[in-house]
Amino acid sequence: MNTVVNTARIIPATAVREGAGVIVHRTIGTAALRNYDPFLLLDHISSDNPNDYIAGFPPHPHRGFVTFTYMLDGHMQHQDSMGNTGNLGPGAAQWMKAASGVIHSEMPKQENGLLRGFQLWINLPAVNKMDHAEYQEFPAEAFPVIETGNYRLKVLIGRFNEVVAPIQDDLTQVDYFDVTLQPDRNFQHPLPKQHTNFIYVFEGNGQFNGQNVARHSLVAADAEEDAFDFVAGKAGARFIVVSGKPVHEPIVQHGPFVMNTREEIDQALLDYQTNQFVRDRAWVKRKQ
Repeated sequence: MNTVVNTARIIPATAVREGAGVIVHRTIGTAALRNYDPFLLLDHISSDNPNDYIAGFPPHPHRGFVTFTYMLDGHMQHQDSMGNTGNLGPGAAQWMKAASGVIHSEMPKQENGLLRGFQLWINLPAVNKMDHAEYQEFPAEAFPVIETGNYRLKVLIGRFNEVVAPIQDDLTQVDYFDVTLQPDRNFQHPLPKQHTNFIYVFEGNGQFNGQNVARHSLVAADAEEDAFDFVAGKAGARFIVVSGKPVHEPIVQHGPFVMNTREEIDQALLDYQTNQFVRDRAWVKRKQ
């Protein structure tokens, strides 16, 4: 096992209202962690109160980055101005490369019950910000699962050892895993060198390289760390493990537009206001 050090930052989630009034737990994209290159935002929805989520996310634009939506419980319907419709149920996920422009909505397909999931925003390099939009969308059963005596791990993007996910993000080399860890057991994982790495604990609690981590907390691994050892608490723990290659470029963000210069933001606003925003049609690629 590689060297384990104790230099991680722990960022508790902040409750934020988004969309038409949805309450999300936000870590990346707050004052505590504005950007975590290449990651721009991490939102966690988790409520069984319909008042927290029923208003959903009515039509809104994106340009200049990728969104990755992963549903844990409940149903969310995606629709866009190009005619795509997708119903993301428990365990399903969608990778959407908005790039040059997508206008879409994300609305709950339920009026009561538990709704849980994540949305991660991944920056794109300048050379790819105006690429054609692309989608990758898969149901729960499409994602490989690894089970040991200590943990259950679902591979959502990239690869874990020799196990490959159906979703690949070649531009920023993202890996994204959902790990369920048994009580008092540990999960050790090497961190890709020169990548940005984090975990987010959404069930239970534990220790990351000896540091206590509560539920609804993000652990930002220091760039010099090359491994981590997470030990679950008495009730076990569940967390996502995410890594990606930094873009190392200026970030100029205006709401759902993320570009490199103010002039590019002004152009995005003009395109949106004059109905020139979606430049190329894109269709969802689903498992047949």
